[in-house]
Amino acid sequence: MIAEGRIALDGDVLTTPATLLENLRGVTVDGKPVAPPAAARLWRFYKPAGCLTAARDPAGRPTIYDRLPAGLPRVMPVGRLDFMTEGLLLLTNDGELKRQLELPSTAVVRHYRARAFGEVSQAQLEALSEGVEIEGMRYGSIDANLERRTGSNCWIELSLTEGKNREVRRVLAHLGLQVSRLIRTAYGPFTMMDLDPGDIGEVQREDLFRFRQTLKTPAAKKPPVEK
Repeated sequence: MIAEGRIALDGDVLTTPATLLENLRGVTVDGKPVAPPAAARLWRFYKPAGCLTAARDPAGRPTIYDRLPAGLPRVMPVGRLDFMTEGLLLLTNDGELKRQLELPSTAVVRHYRARAFGEVSQAQLEALSEGVEIEGMRYGSIDANLERRTGSNCWIELSLTEGKNREVRRVLAHLGLQVSRLIRTAYGPFTMMDLDPGDIGEVQREDLFRFRQTLKTPAAKKPPVEK
């Protein structure tokens, strides 16, 4: 855009991207002032099963944007849920917040409930806390507990921080289980609470601010001074 002469500062067209700015005063794009960034916002959305976490699908399958209400600002999903996975999906208008919530280094815990067909012991589930490697892919520690069993089906609660693609389904399949329903119940401190499938609710800004404070990485310690 700078090369095309579309960016100006105080009326002067910029010719180099090596321009330091303290703020956006006087910056224009195509002659229009640049607005300050909108405040970060976060929404809790109960993603129904049977829709994609994507803007569009070449195959024509429904997406989360087909289920979101009109009037929302442009929002991005925090991470993804599979087509048939339901439950809590966080949405934000802020790219930095999205990245912060997705980074493995922030270790935000995701909570799931899975209904699965097959036999598994609590000892097998507890062994997942050591991590597991499946077909060359290493999955980190998972806290898993057998919630209840009904006939050949069981409900399992799982907590993890990585959120790799289809992680829960692959790990449970590795244990010989066939997942018939998977629900994400919480992402960090945010839960589905009173949401029904397709419902959305905004997180209070004070709650979001306090949560982001807990995500800040502490400053690295300085090495000791040699005497």
